[in-house]
Order: sequence, then C-alpha cells, then structure tokens
Amino acid sequence: MIVLYRDAPLFLHGFQHKLGSVKRNLEEMKTEKLLAGTVEALSAMGYRDCLGLGDDESLVALATAPLSRVLELLPDPRCLVFQHCNVESAALAREADDTIGASRNRYFPAALMKEVQLDHLPYFCSFASGCAGFLSVLLAAAGLNSRSGKNATICVMADNTPVGDPFDMVRERILGSDHSSAFVLGHEERGYQLLGIDYYSTTRTLVPLVEIVKRSVQMTGDLAASLQLDLARCDVVIHYPNIFPDTWKMVTRYLRLPTVQHVLDGMPERAHCGASDSVISLAKLHRGQEGRLHVVINYGVGLHLGVCILKEKAELRT
Repeated sequence: MIVLYRDAPLFLHGFQHKLGSVKRNLEEMKTEKLLAGTVEALSAMGYRDCLGLGDDESLVALATAPLSRVLELLPDPRCLVFQHCNVESAALAREADDTIGASRNRYFPAALMKEVQLDHLPYFCSFASGCAGFLSVLLAAAGLNSRSGKNATICVMADNTPVGDPFDMVRERILGSDHSSAFVLGHEERGYQLLGIDYYSTTRTLVPLVEIVKRSVQMTGDLAASLQLDLARCDVVIHYPNIFPDTWKMVTRYLRLPTVQHVLDGMPERAHCGASDSVISLAKLHRGQEGRLHVVINYGVGLHLGVCILKEKAELRT
C-alpha cells in the first residue's frame, strides 16, 4: 500500500525520547536471568547493553518527559496518537478487585494525559504494528491532519518489557530496551516533510530474511518511482531499526545508490528501542540541509514492513 502526501504537505519535528534508567550489560542480564538466548549470540549481532525501567519507574513516568517537552512546542494539539509494540504496554494493570468497567480499563494514553494535565482531547492508540510502529503511527496521524486544520497532532510511542519476560528474542536474536518517544506532525514547515509511505503486512509467522531484503529494496524503489524521485541522483540517508544488521547492509548494497548514508544508531549502547529507533536517529541525523532525502525502514512483528521517504528542511525545532 502506497500513500503519498503531495497535495497537503505534512512535516515532522520536535523529536524527543527517553529510555529506561537502568543499564545492564549482557553478562549482568544473564546473571539476573533476563536473557532467553545466549550472550555469545547477542554479542555477535552487535549488542552490548540494554536499558530497562528501574524498580521505582513506570512506563507512564518514562513517557511523561518526552511528551512534556513536545507540549512545550505544541501546547494546543489537535489530538494525540499512541503506539505500543507490546499489548501489555497499552493498558495499566487493573486493580484485582475492580469490577467496574469505567475504572478497570486503565488505558495508557488516558493515564499519561492525566499525568501531563491534558483533557478534552481525542486520543487514539494501536499496538498491532509491533516495532514498525513509527510508520503505523505516522499513517494514522497523517490521516487525522486535515488540509484546513491549524493544530498539529502529537505522536507518542512507549514500550517496556513485561515483568517476567526476557529482554531478548531467541530466534530473531534481538535485544530490546524500554523506551518512550514523541514528535509533532503538522503543516508547519520544519523538520522533515513527509513525502510518502509504502506499507506491507502479512499474517505469516515467519518471513525469511532474504525476502525482507528483496521487499525493502522493491518497496523503496516503488515509493521513489511513485514520487518521481531518482534516488541515484540524490543525497540519501537510510534509517534502519537496531535489528538484523547484515540484512540492512544487503538492502543498502542492492539499492546501488552512489551517495548514501547507512544508519543503525547506537545499537551496542541502547539495543533496539522499537518504534523509538526511528525517532532517535531522525533527531540525530538532521543537519539543516534543505532537500536531503531520508528513507526510514521499519520491520515489526505482525508481520509488517514499511518504508517512508522524508525530505529534510533547514529548521528542525527541538
């Protein structure tokens, strides 16, 4: 599915994030029985440390900081759109003896909005896109921004590892961190202009990595063609999630772009931060270079694969 945004230009800016406060290396995680796989397998992938919530820290508290900073930029948003990879992150644990529907469904968005004293605003939430959540929340938020609407939308992503679950996935050899992030999507011309998104989903439980390579290359080419962009003539930055490093190297190679920057940002130090990986690298890689193209690739359980193309504006505003 290709969606283009040429008629009513939309822009992303105000990227903020906060990660769990407790850093553990692989050996410490093994000792604390927080790994399902082996230190050797994760180390070979390029992981070294991950970040988790402290004993006195909650996901709501973690997400309060980035949302509060974005609200300083946009105190009067049109609405909020939330995304979680883990279904457990989408709601707070209910009280065991609570049988009242109005109070036992403790949705994460409402809890966070109360924390920052926001009320009377529409909010929406999704958790079915896994770690491809940056692009799924972008699709949802873009659909909520009308051409005539003056107020922008705030996008929020947050996830923590459920209690008792390991921080890694054995078959995929992925190590994750607890994370939160937020950004603004609206019509103000700053940050990055959203040009288009190509999004693919399948109900299969396993997709070979070679297929991910082929589809990523094909989807990037198809989206560029739909936008009438010749990536070979452009200065291009490709943002990948902090998983499958060898897979993304193949994607970059097969795209055959003469001027390209391949980005896996902070994989050893902070592991994979789900949907926040893209937020972190977009904030970091903005140079104020008008017109430079950024390709963001997301892959998530579900299974979802997404590609978007952004055009850098001179001003970021963070």
